[in-house]
Amino acid sequence: MPLVALSELTYWYPGSDVPALRDVSLALDGGLTVVAGPSGGGKSTLLRVLNGLVPHFHGGRISGLAEVDGCDVRRTPTRRLARSVGFVFQDPELQTVYTVVDREVAFGLENLAVPGSEIPGRVEEALGQAGILHLAGRRVATLSGGERQRVALASALALRPRMIVLDEPTSQLDPDGAARLLEATRRLAADGCAVVVAEHRLDHLIPAATTLLEVRDGSPEQTDPRTWRAPSRALRVGRTTSPGPLAWSLDRVDAGFQGRPVLADVALSGSSGEVVALTGPDGSGKTTLLRVIAGTLAPLTGRVERRPGRIAYLPQNPTSLLHRPTVLDEVMLTLGRAGDRGEAVEILEMLGLLRAADRYPRDLATGERQRVALAAVLVGTPSLVLLDEPTRGMDAFARSALQGLVERLRDRGAAVVLATHDAELTDALADRVVSVKNGGALPLGPHLSANPSPASGGGGLPRERGGKDLL
Repeated sequence: MPLVALSELTYWYPGSDVPALRDVSLALDGGLTVVAGPSGGGKSTLLRVLNGLVPHFHGGRISGLAEVDGCDVRRTPTRRLARSVGFVFQDPELQTVYTVVDREVAFGLENLAVPGSEIPGRVEEALGQAGILHLAGRRVATLSGGERQRVALASALALRPRMIVLDEPTSQLDPDGAARLLEATRRLAADGCAVVVAEHRLDHLIPAATTLLEVRDGSPEQTDPRTWRAPSRALRVGRTTSPGPLAWSLDRVDAGFQGRPVLADVALSGSSGEVVALTGPDGSGKTTLLRVIAGTLAPLTGRVERRPGRIAYLPQNPTSLLHRPTVLDEVMLTLGRAGDRGEAVEILEMLGLLRAADRYPRDLATGERQRVALAAVLVGTPSLVLLDEPTRGMDAFARSALQGLVERLRDRGAAVVLATHDAELTDALADRVVSVKNGGALPLGPHLSANPSPASGGGGLPRERGGKDLL
């Protein structure tokens, strides 16, 4: 009998007349199963069936049959299914219970009443499998999004389940972290553990995949992984404007938390109509640097200046921004009472969200929520745009829409700073690249055919400063 057996399974979320899954029939056993398809197509819902979150946590209506490890999903509590299925969510921030890494990884073992003498060894084993032994003892609040992703993986591995399910696991990882995680999934599959991974970027997964499921409109279709072909890369569009005057600058800035520097002696600046990309490994300080530029984190020492105007800031966890009843309400909130509804509709159309305009944002898939957050912060005419891992959970359409939106803002004079592991996004948009690592921020100069503003001085602080000292 296969580990997973679904037969004519159909599922509706609460209040929805359109099924999220339609007549799904499939069988999964060992090996590596890759689940692909557009955002909102049903990938995450399918994965949630495997550990019982659908229907036990989300509610709604379900018909058909679903068995996992011999258990009827409809009648088996999720706490029982968790012994067989380890799950790593798209949002690791929402999966954390304890404040320290070791305690977090031990949490599931304690819930399963594993003898206390066994727990330290299994925690160490799981941290090693996830490549994060060096994070033992660290406070979760000090970790980057990518580091939290690997802590969530270690927490799942510590339970030694028969199946590991990962929903967009590499969306926040640097190339080295992504490679280690994918290698871990391949080892698990080779050792007999069934591994199911939903991803948009398949290049490194497909060669090891035994099964490829493409999910569209709630219906998965099984295809031969060998027939998959990588989509074409995003093209760099020629500029219609040149960078303008100085928009922001940092002069000998140290920044960190509780008096401990994460970044030291940083001197950087950016111009209006210019896109600067911040690259570097997980935990290097990219998010810290963005927060300093935004003004949400005061520097420990040094001077920060920025041109007056609205700042649009997209954090790594976009769900934290969404609290209005509908998608359209989120966008109109930014525009204010006198905002143009037509402008709100325009940006929703650009990002492929018009059909979801009346939906509750938190009910959407992660990639869709990412686009809603982008629409909510980027609508109008911000003067400074700060985006932290903006392509997280995005399919090819959404990535193309994001590129077009950033290009439009840039050409209207916005200064844009991206923190990203996405090399394709950097190639498509960046005028300059700054490498953030080892506590510093090293400008790498003009990127590709980009022409940096003379005022930016290749990333260093210019002699003549503009703007207002806000900190």
